[in-house]
Amino acid sequence: MKALPDPIIPGLPPSALAPMQDVTNKPFMDVVARHGPPDYFFTEFFRVHSSSTLEKSVLLSITDNRTERPVFAQLIGENLSDLARTVDALKPFPIAGIDLNLGCPAPKVYRKNVGGGLLRDPTAIDRIVGMLREKVDGLFTVKMRTGFEDTRHFDDLISILRRHDVDLLSLHARTVKDSYRSRVDYTYIREAVDRLACPVLANGNITSVTKARKVLDYTGCHGVMIGRSAIRNPWIFTQLRQYWRGQELFKPTLQDVRGYIDDLHRATWSEGIPEKAHLGRLKKFLNFIGLGVDEEGRFLYQMRRAHASPEFFGICDAFLVEGGNAEKPFPEEPYDGLVARPNCEVPKIVDLPACCG
Repeated sequence: MKALPDPIIPGLPPSALAPMQDVTNKPFMDVVARHGPPDYFFTEFFRVHSSSTLEKSVLLSITDNRTERPVFAQLIGENLSDLARTVDALKPFPIAGIDLNLGCPAPKVYRKNVGGGLLRDPTAIDRIVGMLREKVDGLFTVKMRTGFEDTRHFDDLISILRRHDVDLLSLHARTVKDSYRSRVDYTYIREAVDRLACPVLANGNITSVTKARKVLDYTGCHGVMIGRSAIRNPWIFTQLRQYWRGQELFKPTLQDVRGYIDDLHRATWSEGIPEKAHLGRLKKFLNFIGLGVDEEGRFLYQMRRAHASPEFFGICDAFLVEGGNAEKPFPEEPYDGLVARPNCEVPKIVDLPACCG
């Protein structure tokens, strides 16, 4: 087993930004880094099939990495020769390691028997993980869920990862069919920690520093991987380091959130993009940010219906800056009962087992 790169502050539990397709691209990585980067980044997945090449937009987050943090290249696929060819293609580039996607819950993905779809076939996973372990010269990591429609294969999956000596497991403690709706069962992360020699990152509904602390205490995991909550709160990685060091936590205000939206607006712009399409890109992020703006969900309701930039930013100003809102604290946790739409769902806040406090 090979050692992971040092975190920003050696000795502290490391954090990672979870790979999210069409979200964790280079522009978003740059924005997160400006607000305080995680210890590790993971790319959107490189699609691997018989005619695949390295997608330029994904590769850019490696070749033009301005975050000063290691970036792992994530692959999704099932054919051994195509996966091996892609590993060779990535060798000239400055990657921290190769990560295998065994968890994507999107139906259009798992129906192709890749990502989370592979969790139905431990024998195929054994072949893929074994080949990649031999093929990858550096760090080889896995991002996985606990199963496809249930956890019947979880014991076998952990045995496969242990037998092939992976260097890191990022475990999202839901099944593929659970998507993002169900309770996260952190007992599976604790079991993985107990059985594997490699570090384990806990993933799934890590919504705040408080939640991260409880998950680490309960599971004994090496660190945490955060996805949707880092879209809502890009300061969370800085807050985690402050907490581990016993420092006062930065507490953003709604004015800070307004500045973050401006950062996202600049980052999501590209030459020639129509205004409506640009706002559509931006709203994907605002669907998560809005979970912490007002408890009634009025910001989400109005923002989603804005059709032009002046209207959109007027709504942002009304809720985040005007009328004394600027100095209001941005809540640590998203408001219960609100969901991010369209195409993404966020569950209600779910308690850990009683022993986690």
